[in-house]
Amino acid sequence: MNDFVFFLSEGWHHIISRDALDHVLFIAALAVVYVSSEWRKILILVTAFTIGHAFTLVLSVLDILRFRDAWVEFLIPCTIVITAAVNLLQRDFTRNSLRVNYFLAFFFGLIHGMGYANAIRFSLAKGQSLAAGLLSFNLGLEIGQIFVVLFILLMGYLFTSIPGVTRARWVKAVSVIVLALALGMVWERVPF
Repeated sequence: MNDFVFFLSEGWHHIISRDALDHVLFIAALAVVYVSSEWRKILILVTAFTIGHAFTLVLSVLDILRFRDAWVEFLIPCTIVITAAVNLLQRDFTRNSLRVNYFLAFFFGLIHGMGYANAIRFSLAKGQSLAAGLLSFNLGLEIGQIFVVLFILLMGYLFTSIPGVTRARWVKAVSVIVLALALGMVWERVPF
């Protein structure tokens, strides 16, 4: 039980910590285009991201798939830049126009999973169950992601309640901020 709690906590802190700004920005960029009444879509979105990162997390921890850390750390903010740019190009927020977000969440989740792999690989001691460690780590990540999504939805509700602040303006404002921060991260992490 102690291992479960340890890895659950590690997953939570991997999303909710000072060092997790890139992960928070990515979740924010994905979630900002939705409103609270679209909770089913958000659940599918977060699950697509979790499936993507869990897949490469397992492959990376098992040493089946490995990339240089410098490239992974560079690609993570690139995923944020692309997601925020897609938000800025959205003309409306219909079901069809937002369908691309599911693919972004899954595909970019694959890249983020490689970043998570190092955190869990170093934490697993000999004799510990890989499956239990990965499960509890992913559960902690999922809880952290849901926390970020709920915060974004609450802020969206509050800001769009202000006269003159439309959903489109809220999405564009958050996306511009996320894009600017992510571009700074890309610049800092160029691996060559």
